[in-house]
Order: sequence, then structure tokens, then C-alpha cells
Amino acid sequence: MITTKYVNYKQVLNLSGFHLILITFWCTLIAILFHIFHWDWMIIPWVPVALIGTAEAFLVGFKNNQAYDRLWEARKIWGGIVNSSRMLGSMVYSFDTADENVGEFDFEDRRKKIVFRHIAWLYQFRDQLLIPAEWEHIKVEEEHFKNIDHKRNRLIKAGFPDYGRTPIFLNKYLSEEEVELQSHYKNFATYLIAQQSKDVNELKNMNAISEFNQIQLQDCLNEFYTLQGQAERIKKFPLPRQFASTAFVFNIIFIMLLPLGLVSEFAKLGDWGIWASIPFCITIGWIYIIMELVGDYSENPFEGLMFDIPMLSICRAIEIDLLQMVGETDLPDVITSKNGVLV
Repeated sequence: MITTKYVNYKQVLNLSGFHLILITFWCTLIAILFHIFHWDWMIIPWVPVALIGTAEAFLVGFKNNQAYDRLWEARKIWGGIVNSSRMLGSMVYSFDTADENVGEFDFEDRRKKIVFRHIAWLYQFRDQLLIPAEWEHIKVEEEHFKNIDHKRNRLIKAGFPDYGRTPIFLNKYLSEEEVELQSHYKNFATYLIAQQSKDVNELKNMNAISEFNQIQLQDCLNEFYTLQGQAERIKKFPLPRQFASTAFVFNIIFIMLLPLGLVSEFAKLGDWGIWASIPFCITIGWIYIIMELVGDYSENPFEGLMFDIPMLSICRAIEIDLLQMVGETDLPDVITSKNGVLV
């Protein structure tokens, strides 16, 4: 997540610097061919170019709107995880044992185990969401763009030491037996919630909590299943490619035609107008490229790039809250933004 109030020039160039070079080359080439080599035959009227630009603006606007909906829904899901995690911790530690025969130490140990397992679930679930999907930029096949996105991902990881430490967190908050079970489950996060449900039911069977308390805790665990499923739906179902790909192709067509229609209009001002058309052409094309890229990167909110939901910082905030409920004093550091990015 970008945390600076305004997107700075480094972030803009990081996103669209290569595209800006291509647009500059194309617009300059057309102006040179028109003015020096007098290739008047390649010039087209401005009206069809303007019509294509208008249609592309509507299509890109629709794509960006849908991409923002996916991004904002993902943030609401993690906001729900924050609230439900706090409810789980508060309920586990507010429900007192209903049976004097239940040892206080055993009850406390079981409560702490539930809280610790939930912290492990947070990091495990985040790790599963970061697995690249086929349509995401980090998985793209084109060698040049693949290297760019992998470089962005490496820079983010290097800035946050805890970015890839999920195995360490699992070993910290889970028993050795549970950690060894990770390789047996394709969706280990689902298993952890199921194990939570089993432990809550055991607390009820041993009369440590009442049946009503057990129902409340189970409802909270069911909410985690719901939130997990909602996030997995966004992760595993892309913005329909017919919309995303069409907007991208139309953008390329418009930018290719833009200098062919613009240079003749500026040529009416004289020879200097032909050269003056270059910066205007670059600016218009760059704006359309930026609109396309903003929507293109926002549609995948669990990709591991700077446009993502800051899942690591959210997990850390929940971890600190739950550890304080447990009574722990050795708390991890809060995740803060670095270079204008929070993960």
C-alpha cells in the first residue's frame, strides 16, 4: 500500500517509466517522418482518433471502477479479520471455567493455545494469498515485464525483514506436531480453523465453558471461514480477462494512432507546430497509460507489490493485540512504511 499523500516521481517512473520511453520514441518518430521525409500519406484525420480515445476512456474507467471494488472489498475483508480476531481473543479470556474440577493451569494453557494458533493462522493465510496466480503480474511470461515485477517484489521484501518469515511464526505459535502437518494439507489455514473448533468443543465437553459460550466462539470461527473464503474468491477469480485484455489492446491502438492524427492538426500552426505536437502527444498517451496501469495493478490486491493490501502490518497489529490480551510483555515491533510503501 502506498502511504505517501501524493505519488512521487520515483513511484511514477517505477510504474510507467518504460512505457513513457516507448511513447516518446513513437511520437518523435512520427513527427520526424512527417516533417523531414514528408510522409503525408500516413496522416489520418483527428475525428476517428478522438472517437477511439473517447471509447477507450469509458472502457478504462469501467475497468478501474471494477478494480477499485476488488481492492476495497479486500481491505474490508481484512478489516473484518481484525475485528473478529479481537472478539475471539476477548471471548476466550472472558469466559471463566464452569467446573471447579478443571485445573486453572490447564484452562489457561488451552486458552493461550487457541490464541497462538490464531496468530499462526493469520500469517499462514497471508502466505497462501501471496502465492502467485497465473494472471498476476508476478507470474507474467514476457521476460522484460517479468523481470520488472520480480525486481519490485524483491525490493519490497528487502525493505521488510519479516516479509517472508511465515515458517518462523508457525514454529513460534504452533506445536511441533501441528507444524509437521503443514505438508499434509493443501489449505493449511483451513485446517488451523478446524483445529480451533475442535479445541473449543473440547473446552465445552470438559465443562470449562458453557454451551452458550461454545456457540459464540464457534460463530466467531465460522466468520473466519467466511472471510477466508471471500479473500480466496478475489485471489482465485481474476477480473474477467475479456474486459482487462480489451482495455489494454484498445489503449495500444489509440496510442499508436494518436500521433498520426495529432501531428497534422499542429502542423496547421507551422513547422514549429509539428515539433510542438510531440510533448502534447506524449502527455496524452502517458495519461491513458497511467489510467490503464492503475487499474491493471489494483485488480490483484494480494500480489506482493506496492499496490497491495498491507496484510503484514495488519497481521502484526492483530498479533500485538492478542499477545497483550494473553499477558505477554515481549511484543514484536509494529510494521511501519518504508520508502512510502506499507506491506
